Amino acid sequence: MTNHLDRFHAAMTVLAGHGHIKQRLIKAYEENLVGINEDELPISLKQSFADLRRQMHCVTPLNGEGPICASVRKMSVTEASESAALIVALYGGIARRQDDTQTSLSLSEREEGRVPPFLVKSI
Repeated sequence: MTNHLDRFHAAMTVLAGHGHIKQRLIKAYEENLVGINEDELPISLKQSFADLRRQMHCVTPLNGEGPICASVRKMSVTEASESAALIVALYGGIARRQDDTQTSLSLSEREEGRVPPFLVKSI
């Protein structure tokens, strides 16, 4: 999961950079997200990522361009912005999921029964 978090973070960095939204979207997806399989993502994010993948591969390419470039070229600026927002939302979902996993780790039995020294009342 950490690898996916890193990949989505890298995609967001590209999206926040300079250039036209369509160029940034193509670069963010091609360089960071194209290799992710939605089955590797948490169940709650699978459908959203599948929707993003479908949006990014919905147009048949022409003249040697790839399907991602062709699909984004056909998008309106608003549609490209919505796709970028979906990437941000997916990143947030993965980050929250990772935080939940880290905070829900229980203490070992040995640590649960131990009272910290500052809480022990001296007699």
